[in-house]
Amino acid sequence: MNTRTLSPTRLVLALLTAGLLGGAGATYMAGGLARAEAPVSATVAGSTAQPLILQGTPDFSKITDRYGPAVVNISVSGVRHTSAEGEEAAAARGLPPGIDPDDPFFEFFRRFQGQGGGRPERSQPVRGQGSGFVVSADGLILTNAHVVRDASEVIVKLTDRREFKARVLGSDPKTDVAVLKIDAKDLPTVPLGSARDLKVGEWVLAIGSPFGFENSVSAGVVSAKGRSLPDDSFVPFIQTDVAVNPGNSGGPLFNSRGEVVGINSQIYSQSGGYQGLSFAIPIELATQVKDQIVATGKASHARLGVSVQEVNQTLADSFQLDKPEGALVSSVEAGGPADKAGLKPGDVIRLANGQRIVASGDLPALIGQSAPGSQMTLEVWRQGQTETLTAKLGDASDKKAQVAQAPDGVGQGKLGLALRPLQPQEKRGAGVSSGLVVEDVGGPAALAGVQPGDLLMAVNGTPVQSVDQVRAAVAKSAKSVALLIRRAGDIIFVPVRLG
Repeated sequence: MNTRTLSPTRLVLALLTAGLLGGAGATYMAGGLARAEAPVSATVAGSTAQPLILQGTPDFSKITDRYGPAVVNISVSGVRHTSAEGEEAAAARGLPPGIDPDDPFFEFFRRFQGQGGGRPERSQPVRGQGSGFVVSADGLILTNAHVVRDASEVIVKLTDRREFKARVLGSDPKTDVAVLKIDAKDLPTVPLGSARDLKVGEWVLAIGSPFGFENSVSAGVVSAKGRSLPDDSFVPFIQTDVAVNPGNSGGPLFNSRGEVVGINSQIYSQSGGYQGLSFAIPIELATQVKDQIVATGKASHARLGVSVQEVNQTLADSFQLDKPEGALVSSVEAGGPADKAGLKPGDVIRLANGQRIVASGDLPALIGQSAPGSQMTLEVWRQGQTETLTAKLGDASDKKAQVAQAPDGVGQGKLGLALRPLQPQEKRGAGVSSGLVVEDVGGPAALAGVQPGDLLMAVNGTPVQSVDQVRAAVAKSAKSVALLIRRAGDIIFVPVRLG
């Protein structure tokens, strides 16, 4: 139950968590007219609910009346441990005393200004709320993983005011999906639809408990689909402008036919509250995770063993790509699945199992939804040519693929780097066999974000060991170059426009 801040834009990627100490939830605001939709039916294992067939514009009141009773309020309680070190860290950051930065509730209290305890080395109870929805009449409930994170007790409250103590069958932080079970029968359920069939601009409806206001309703439209967020997530989010606030976490997102197409999960915000950017987990992915949890108690995801970054126009020019698309490999884990498949830094992955990779985040989302041990065919762009590689995916519980964030730098004139070869002891210390140290930087390279002390490892995907090699590579580049930079253990391609 926390919130996250995105750097460098300083926008808060607010997980829609339980509310403030002592209670919370979230609301949605009703939206306007909608276009007519053709009747669609959905068959969901374990669910007896049928989709509501509407003619003309959708009547959100009918959807709310029929399926609102299947939306539940979730109250959680847990224990927060404080320490002397946490006291000092909290004081240094202007936080209430007794909040340990390593505590799972640290960011939660930092964002929502909860009240901490007094003395170090003690435990304090914390409380919060979220939302969920019933997917089977015998008490199976879907919600967000962050809603029940580290909770020692979970209470589910129905719209008829009955309350049940819930068991957490399993929780998957990588997709932010959790499955709860309550001992009840003949519960109202929701029908599950298809996020794939959603269209941008289509009306959607949300029901949840913002700030503890149970069964609040809001509506809006689908703003975008397949949105990748910089949080190491495997989720291709549905972006909407539906009003979502802390406490809406885990609540359902309905289409205009009354089918659940997503689980409300995150918001972008500078204030911690709704500012027009809400994100939901596609229901197909949530159902896939749910089925794994019900069967085994956990969810598994594959990994490739690479760090990738976005391809902008400058990088596309550097690698002679026809358009700025794909996932640029900035580093490959030694001995990992990608390494064994022959992937190299500088490769641009354009297709994975036949699916087009447009944004770099498309790749982790696709891999994360695959099973460990499965085969993935990759079409990569390497040194001006297309190659096909096959990788046997590993298990994400070991390590995870990362999406690197590259600075967007442009400039004019020469490269502007003063370089020197690595000394043998520096190579051993850095664990590399080649590279050049950036002694000084100016011009386009400085504007692109290169700094003194950086290690230049490759130019346009070609490893470099001498200044002459760098000069030769730059001389071949008309518009821009891509510099593979290592800094403080991180490896990333930095695009530099030459003029």
